[in-house]
Amino acid sequence: MYPDEEREGRRKYLLILGDGMADEPIEALGGQTPLEYAYTPHMDTIAREGRMGLLETVPDGFEPGSDIANLSVLGYDPALYYTGRGPLEAVSMGVELTEDDIAYRCNLVTVRNGVMEDFSSGHISSDEGKLLFESLQEALPEVSLHPGISYRNLLVLHHGRGGRSTPPHDIVGEEIEPYLPQGDDADILRRCMAVSEEVFAGHPVNSGRARRGLPEATSIWPWSGGKTPSIPSFEKMFGLSGGMISAVDLLFGIARSARMELIRVPGATGYLDTDYHGKIRYALDALKRLDFVYVHVEAPDEAGHLGSLEEKVKAIERLDEAIGIALDSFNGIICVLPDHPTPIRLKTHTRDPVPFAIIGKGRDDTRRYSEREAEKGSFGQIRGPDLLPLLFSE
Repeated sequence: MYPDEEREGRRKYLLILGDGMADEPIEALGGQTPLEYAYTPHMDTIAREGRMGLLETVPDGFEPGSDIANLSVLGYDPALYYTGRGPLEAVSMGVELTEDDIAYRCNLVTVRNGVMEDFSSGHISSDEGKLLFESLQEALPEVSLHPGISYRNLLVLHHGRGGRSTPPHDIVGEEIEPYLPQGDDADILRRCMAVSEEVFAGHPVNSGRARRGLPEATSIWPWSGGKTPSIPSFEKMFGLSGGMISAVDLLFGIARSARMELIRVPGATGYLDTDYHGKIRYALDALKRLDFVYVHVEAPDEAGHLGSLEEKVKAIERLDEAIGIALDSFNGIICVLPDHPTPIRLKTHTRDPVPFAIIGKGRDDTRRYSEREAEKGSFGQIRGPDLLPLLFSE
């Protein structure tokens, strides 16, 4: 036990979430899912020495986004607390919204001949994105643009009324026309997109990317707008102190809204090259002062959106290696799970229940960590917001 755990008699809790890690059986893997195919001895230990179940992270009536799913996993019912992805990312970025502001998540995308080629403009760098947004802001003084990490940015409409558009990662390879913004804010959002096409065409950033054979950012794509949510603190909800480790503004936005500690890890990128081991080491260090740490790893989801089976298996195996560090040195309760599936076949999220495993709360007959094995788990199938109450129960 850690010294403060011995003194206070409090358990410590570590939740490790591999974003989009769940999938479906794949013929190329002999009918196995990536989780079943990958070499995951440490996740399998958690399943074998602990208990499993299935978690419904996306309530009826909601799209299977990471915002919805992670709110749900953290114990916040989306039906009560969700207002949109944009405002959560605004909170993370320190962008203060007035009562009349609506914040939209704003991707840098690559569109050719009316088709969405790349929802991330080749995972454009943050520095390149910042330069593009600075130029665009000069051309659009009526809105506020805030560059974020890589392709993930923010557009704020003052006196916004609301609008709808499809997440760009859901329409890769499709004509964009049916998915352009709709609703009260549609006209201004479409104008911002049209202006971005003009500003970005021939921009030095894109000229440089073209010379290097990289996808150009041809326009912006605003989506999932909303007003600032009112979320009770994590400590008020559960009576425990909590921290968040991620490299994604969305997760930091949720955590900041819940007044959790934000733990930033050098080398954490939100992509395939993230520092898996560093995230676990920082989590274990934080657990010396906190009761609960939520470790979010984006890489499996990114591989799923790319449709790369090889990279998804690698991401799962790298995460498993890092989990081994926790199993070797942590004496508390560990939970491992995805937030939603991101099947290789679809390259986007689905709403299917996800497998979760907990070590430190008894054992059942499950033998390895996978979607099908979770169906046998003694926890059964439960709602997302019920996971942490289960985890924290004595």
